[in-house]
This record gives sequence, structure tokens and C-alpha cells, in this order.
Amino acid sequence: MTRDQVKQRLDSIDFLRGLIMVIMALDHVRDYFINIRFDPLDLDQGGATLFLTRWITHFCAPIFVLLAGTSAGLMAATRTKAELSRFLLTRGIWLIVVEAVVITYGWTFQSPTNLIILQVIWAIGVSMLVMSILVWLPTWAIATFALTVILGHNILDYGLFPAPAQGPAPFWHFLHNQGFTLDLGLPTASAYPLLPWVGVMPLGYSLALLYEKPAKERQTFLIRIGLGAVTAFVLLRSLGLYGEPNGFEAKDNLFHTLLAFVDTTKYPPSLQFLLMTLGPGLLVLAYAERWRGRFINWMVIFGRVPFFYYVLHIYVIHLAALLAAELQGVGANALTQAFFSFPPEYGFSLHFVWLFWLALVILLFPACKWFAGVKARRKDWWMSYL
Repeated sequence: MTRDQVKQRLDSIDFLRGLIMVIMALDHVRDYFINIRFDPLDLDQGGATLFLTRWITHFCAPIFVLLAGTSAGLMAATRTKAELSRFLLTRGIWLIVVEAVVITYGWTFQSPTNLIILQVIWAIGVSMLVMSILVWLPTWAIATFALTVILGHNILDYGLFPAPAQGPAPFWHFLHNQGFTLDLGLPTASAYPLLPWVGVMPLGYSLALLYEKPAKERQTFLIRIGLGAVTAFVLLRSLGLYGEPNGFEAKDNLFHTLLAFVDTTKYPPSLQFLLMTLGPGLLVLAYAERWRGRFINWMVIFGRVPFFYYVLHIYVIHLAALLAAELQGVGANALTQAFFSFPPEYGFSLHFVWLFWLALVILLFPACKWFAGVKARRKDWWMSYL
């Protein structure tokens, strides 16, 4: 394989990661700036435009976790199992600490002793801890574990792990329930239950084997499993079968009915949610190796510095929201009292949200390009943790 072929192979992964990170920022801008106080996925109240603004961001977390696993799998070609296991263990612990302290503060601008928020970085960190053990197994066993978790976790929907009627939930509440009162000694919001994320990352790790194969063979396989996932989603959703706790009802027009069809459960992500999001993601991953152009290069830059981008964009959005609250006369303090519980008089239209999102991406690009250059030039061991 030539150097250009290797670069294009890896650039396709960075492109997809960068693309979903840019889309992710739209959701977080909406969180801090929108003037509505109801679920954006409620078609009856918000309509199709607001629904799609929220729904398109559903692709971000599953693809991000999958590609984190793929990146770990590619590391296996240059590290021993012991080295890779140690790296995944220490980076997993590092991400959990960063989520609890640095990122929690970025979301709330309050001390983590008031509230710890465990979201996607926490899920990735715990998944890396699991991967640090799984890497000692053969790839077929890792893939079997991944598929078992992904396909089987919805069994827990049938009341096997019920939340308590009152009081803090026990630790196992992290597994499959989204909750905001966990018995950890500090107020803890578990926004991302661990199942099935700990299965999605090993799936991505297993897919890394494809990057040892010729490009045409790899792309053909990715297209087939991507189409297979989409087909399985359509069949399961249409027939109301296993893999989604909430069914769908026909709406007053065909377009709204189609939107209701793709309104699947994210917390925790149902099997149908993962099929709906990972399937198209794999298709993009297959075709991205053939794409060229300035837009592709921009997304690759973002995709090379995911941790830097993630932390930076949260702080920039929240600081901008505090300024906006002051300009609106609400006061910045109103946006630090509770997690996304803003006063009704604060907020902006959906069009403003889109414009600010585009401005944010443009603003962050120079910083991300600079840091991508730093990472390319510096080979310090600690840079791999950033």
C-alpha cells in the first residue's frame, strides 16, 4: 500500500469524525440558545424543521464511539497488546476524570461538587476500560462480544433493571437507565447509560481489520454492512419488532409520518437507533475514501483533534450564551443556576441557532488547524491523550 493510499484511508476516518463533530455542535448551540421549552422531537409542537435540527445530531455519538474503536484497532498494528491495553486503560480513566471535572464545569460553570454530568466522554472512557481487557482476545471474540451487547441489550427494556420508586438509584442504574440521582456520594447526572456503548466501541475495533485489506474489498464490505443495517432498521421498525421500546404512530401527513418513523430512542440507544445511525455512517465511511476537495480537507482537520474540539466548543458556546443572556437583559447568572433550565424570556429563534452554529465552526477552525499541526509535529507521549 502506497503512502498516499494509507493517507486517504485514514483521512476518510478523520473526515467522518470531523463531519459528525461539526454536526454535534449544532445540537449544543441549540441547547444553549433556542427559545423553546419543549422537546424538539415533538412534531406536534415544533414541526419538521426543528425536529430535523435535533434528529440529524443523533448520528454523532454512535459514529464517534464506533470510530474511537476503529482508531484503537488501527493502533494494534503498531503496539503490543500490553502497550495497547495500558494506553486504553489510562486514557479511559483520564477521559472519565475530564468528563467529571473539566467538561462538567464547561456545561454548568459550577463546581462539580454541585453536579457531575456523565455524558458521551464518560461512555467513551468506560468503553476504553472494557476495551483494555478485550484487546487480549482474538478479533472474532471481540466482535462476538460487541454484537451480543448491541443486539441483546434491549432485553433490559422489559423491567429487569427497574429504577427505584424514590431515592437515589444504585450503581447498576448506569447500565441501562438514564437518571439524575445516583448514589455516588455527589449529585450525578447519568445522561449516557453504558449499554450498549461498551459494545459499539469493540465493533469499531473489529472493523479496523478491514483497513488491512485492499480499498475496493474494504469499501464493498462497508457498503454491504451499511445497507444491511439500514434494511434491518426499516424491517424491524415497520413490523414493530424487537429493538425499540417506543413504537410510532402515523401523523397527519406522509412527511411527518416518515419523521415519526425515524424517531427512535437515544437514551439508551436502542438497537434500531444504532442500525439507523451506524448504517449510513458506514456508507459514508466507504465512499469518503474516494472524495476530494476543500470541504473534505476542512472536516479532516476537525477530525484529527476531536478531544481539543469537544472541550473548546463547549466552553465557547457557554460563554457566548452568558453574553447573550446579558444582552437580552436576563443576566448571565440565569444560565448557571440549573443544567439547561433557562428562564422562558431567554432564547433565540431557530434561524439564529443555525447562524451562530456556522459562525462557531468558522471560529473554531483556525484553532483546530493550529492544534492539528502541533500534534503532527510533536510526538510526546502525552499528546496521544489530547
